[in-house]
Amino acid sequence: MTDKISKETIDRYSKLVDIVKHHQHLYHTLDKPEITDEAYDSLVRELLDLEEKYPELKLEASPAERVGGEPLKEFVKVRHAVRQWSFDDVFSFEGLQKWDEKVRRMITKEPTLKDDRVEYCCELKIDGLKIILTYKNGKLITGATRGDGEVGEEVTSNLKTIKSIPLEISQKENITVVGECWLPKKELERINVERKKEDLPVFANTRNAAAGSIRQLDPKIVAKRNLSSFIYDIDSFSKMPETQLGELELLSSLGFQTNSHFRVFDSLAGVENFYKKWSKDKNSLDYGLDGIVIKINSRKIQETLGYTGKSPRWGVAYKFPAEQVTTVVEDVAFQVGRTGVITPVAHLRPVVVAGSTVSRATLHNEDEIRRLDVRIGDTVILQKAGDVIPDIVSVLKDLRTGKEKPFVWPTAIPACGGDGSIERISGQAAWRCVNKNSFAQQKRKFYHLVSKGALNIVDLGPKIIDVLLSENLVAEYADIFTLKKGDLISLPRFAEKSVENLLKSIESAKKTTLPRLLIGLSIPQVGEETAYDLSEHFETLKNLQVAKFEDLEKIEGVGPIVGQSVVDFFKSKENKKIISNLLKHITIEIKEDAPLGKEGHPLAGLTFVLTGTLSTMSRDEAKQKIRALGGNVSSSVSKETDFVVVGENPGSKKENAQKLGVPILSEDEFISFF
Repeated sequence: MTDKISKETIDRYSKLVDIVKHHQHLYHTLDKPEITDEAYDSLVRELLDLEEKYPELKLEASPAERVGGEPLKEFVKVRHAVRQWSFDDVFSFEGLQKWDEKVRRMITKEPTLKDDRVEYCCELKIDGLKIILTYKNGKLITGATRGDGEVGEEVTSNLKTIKSIPLEISQKENITVVGECWLPKKELERINVERKKEDLPVFANTRNAAAGSIRQLDPKIVAKRNLSSFIYDIDSFSKMPETQLGELELLSSLGFQTNSHFRVFDSLAGVENFYKKWSKDKNSLDYGLDGIVIKINSRKIQETLGYTGKSPRWGVAYKFPAEQVTTVVEDVAFQVGRTGVITPVAHLRPVVVAGSTVSRATLHNEDEIRRLDVRIGDTVILQKAGDVIPDIVSVLKDLRTGKEKPFVWPTAIPACGGDGSIERISGQAAWRCVNKNSFAQQKRKFYHLVSKGALNIVDLGPKIIDVLLSENLVAEYADIFTLKKGDLISLPRFAEKSVENLLKSIESAKKTTLPRLLIGLSIPQVGEETAYDLSEHFETLKNLQVAKFEDLEKIEGVGPIVGQSVVDFFKSKENKKIISNLLKHITIEIKEDAPLGKEGHPLAGLTFVLTGTLSTMSRDEAKQKIRALGGNVSSSVSKETDFVVVGENPGSKKENAQKLGVPILSEDEFISFF
C-alpha cells in the first residue's frame, strides 16, 4: 500500500517520529525541554495527522501513543495499581463538537445509557507535574510520578514536603488519588534569580521547575521551593462517588487541596464560555494554565465509554491558543518600509497561532537569517504573543531532507524603484533602498500617517490610500485634507455614506498633538516613546525644528544616533515643505489628557517600561493610561526607570530591571495604580 504514498511523505513521517521521541525523552524523563510545550504539541499533531491520513505508515510503537516518559534510573520504580492516562487534545470549538458527537454516538448505542443525562464537568488544566498519592488507613504511604503511565518514580519523601498534600486524611480509608504538583509563578522568578547567581541554567517555565524540583534526590531542596498541589481525581476508593463533581467534593472533605474554579454545564455553549473566560484570564492566577479539561460528569457513562490505547473516551483537554507552533517556510520575500528599510518576510504554510491563521512572519534582517540559518523548505518554530507580529524562533534542522535552499541576500529590490539598488545602513544590520521616494515607501508613509498612533484617520485604511495614490488624488500628506466629496464619490467601493464617514474622519484629524504628529511624519529612528520624549522636552514643533544636535543627544531616551536623524530630517528642504503644507490644514494642540510630568497628577515624574503581553489591555492602552496620569513611558530600562510592568512572555527588559534593581510590577499591581 505504501506505493501510494510519496517518498517525501514517508521520509517526513520517519523524521517526525525521531524528533518527537527525542523531545519526549527531554521533556518527560530528563525535565530539560529544548522547545516549548506548544511547539512539541504542534509536532505531535502533524504526526497524528499523517497517521490518520496514511494508517499504513503508523508504527506499532508510535511516540504519538505514549502517555509520558520512562522513569529515571535514580528513583525506585512504582507500578501503578491503576494505569495513568493522558487526555486527547482539541484546539477549537469545532474540535470539541466532533469529540462530543463521537461521545453521544457511543452513548446512544448503549441501551443502559439511553435515559442518562449528559453533563460536562469543566476544570482548569494546570501546567505542572502529574502525581499519584496512595493512602492506607488514612495515612500517606506512597507518592509517585506518572512515568510512562504504567510505571512511575517513587518520590514520597519529596511530596511530603509540600504543605498542601495531607500526610493523613480525615477518614481512615484506603484511597489512591491523582493530581498536579505546581510551582507558583513568583517562586519561579525567585528560584531563577538564585540559579543565575550560581551560574546554573534557569527553568523555562513553572512546569519544568515543578518537575525538576520533585525529581531532586534531596528533599531539603524540594522543601525550599514552596511547591503546591491540586488533587482532581480518585483512582480507587471503596465508596466511589457517582459523578466527577462528587469526586471533587469528596476530595475536598478528606483534606486535599482542590482547584475551586470548576463548573458543571449541560451544554457545550456553557463549556465554550468557560473556556473563553479562562483563555482571557489565565494570567491572573499564580500558576500556569494551558487549557481546560472537560469530563463527562456521570461515572456510569465514564465507565461505559472506557479508554482508547492512551486516552479516556469520556474526557478531553481543550487547549488555549498556542503562541508557538511549527510550520514550513515556503518562500522569502521583501517588504519595503516607510523609511526605505528592507525587511525579509517568510511566506509560511498557513498555521493557527495565538488564535489566528498566520501565513507570514518577519525575519527582521540579513543577520537574523544568517543566525537562524533559515532556508526555504525548513520546518521552523513560529511565535506570536498577543498582538506582536509573528516571528521565527528557531529552525528544526533534524527535519531537513537536503532539498532546502539556502537563502542568498539580493543585490537589488524591484520595489525600491529605479534600478532597485539597496545599501546597508552604516553600523546597523538593516538594508535600505537607495531611492528614497519609491512608490512602496510612499504608500507605507501614508499608511503610518493615518494610523491609530498618529493622526488616527479612522476610515482611511491602506486599500483606500492605494486607490487615492493610484488615481493621483494625493501626492503628499497635505492633499488628504483637501479631498472633497466629488473627488471620492466616483471611486470604486465608495458610496454616499462611506464618503461622508471618511470626510468626517479627516475633519476630526485636523486637530492633533505634537507627539502624534511626530509619530506620523516617519522620522527615521523616531518611534512612539521617542516622539513623546521630544514633545515633552521641546514642547513645540518650532523649538524642535531648530534644535541643535548637542541639545538632542543629551536627552534621556534620544542619544546621538536618533539626535542626528532628527536634525537631518528637519534640515531637509523637502521635509520642510511637506510640514509647512501640512500645517496649513492641521492645528497642534496641547494634549489635555496627558499632562506629562505635571505636579498634582498621580504618576507625575514616574517613568514606566512595558514588556510582555498584557491580558486586560493592549500595550498602547497601557501607555495611554500612564500618560493620562502624568507618567512617562520609555522603551528601554535604565537606572532612571521607576517601574517595569511585566506581562506574559517578557523579553530582556525584565532581566535588565532585575540587574539594575528596578521594581517590577505584575499586571495586577500595575492596574492598582488606576
